[in-house]
Amino acid sequence: MARKNQRLLLLVLSCSITGVILGGTAGWAESSLCLDDSKVTSECLTQNPIQKTIEGMSTGLLAGAGAAFGAVWQLRNED
Repeated sequence: MARKNQRLLLLVLSCSITGVILGGTAGWAESSLCLDDSKVTSECLTQNPIQKTIEGMSTGLLAGAGAAFGAVWQLRNED
């Protein structure tokens, strides 16, 4: 049973890390694209790119962990 728990933890950890990387990259890119737009809004000028990146990272963390738990739950129900 301990080996199964280690595999579950590894799956959740790897999906979460992937989510953090992808979410952070997407948040950073969104804030960069905002400034490159032909019509720059006041919201774009006042937003903090670091905060946008952190928001993307936290969303990615939740999405990655949720995806891993969903996959494990589905696999356990198939058995």
